[in-house]
Amino acid sequence: MKYKLPWATAVLTVALLSGAHAADKLDASCASCHALTKPTDTSLERLMSRKGPDLWYAGNKFNADWLVAWLQDPKPIRPAGYPYFKTIKEGPDHDVPDPSKITPHPKLTKAAAESAAAALMALKAPDLVPAGTFKGDTAGARMGALAFTKLRGCVTCHQGENGQGGFSGPELTDAGARLQPDFIAAYTIDPQRFDPHIWMPTLSLKDQDIQRITAYLSVQGRGDKK
Repeated sequence: MKYKLPWATAVLTVALLSGAHAADKLDASCASCHALTKPTDTSLERLMSRKGPDLWYAGNKFNADWLVAWLQDPKPIRPAGYPYFKTIKEGPDHDVPDPSKITPHPKLTKAAAESAAAALMALKAPDLVPAGTFKGDTAGARMGALAFTKLRGCVTCHQGENGQGGFSGPELTDAGARLQPDFIAAYTIDPQRFDPHIWMPTLSLKDQDIQRITAYLSVQGRGDKK
């Protein structure tokens, strides 16, 4: 893909920075909600009090083009906000999100979005997301869809294709556009490696299941579903 000059320049500039220096390039308001460097405090109390997901491994998690677009026009990724247990209310049949408690993410100008995305893409933790965790075979996407929607309980917390599913976790209708496949696989294998108290369970799935679910999610929102 060809980048326009300002975005390419931002990428090249930030690529020369260490993760810590890249974090310094981000607006201070980012750090008010997100951890931009690896936290020394991994307690449950910190998890319960944080305002947004950690971003110290954003360069291993997101796709750069998606970041640039989303930062200019942010749409909710988590239907119930973050964290979900602070933003829900009782509904007639079950708990539902309370929009009055969900704080919208600020919009950035194109230039600011490009700069922020470049800085975020420099925040990496290669040991956390080993390259090649997803083997790249999308032929198992249909079986992955079955595992996601019926067999492994993923839709209890996540919305997948067609927006069906729960809302305590991020929706995954655009996972392929938003997330890198290696991250999807690594996080599915062991969410507690990313945060020891995160509520997503470690399901001890076989590698075949991991590969199939990742294959399914990696084409969501990309327009090239198998």
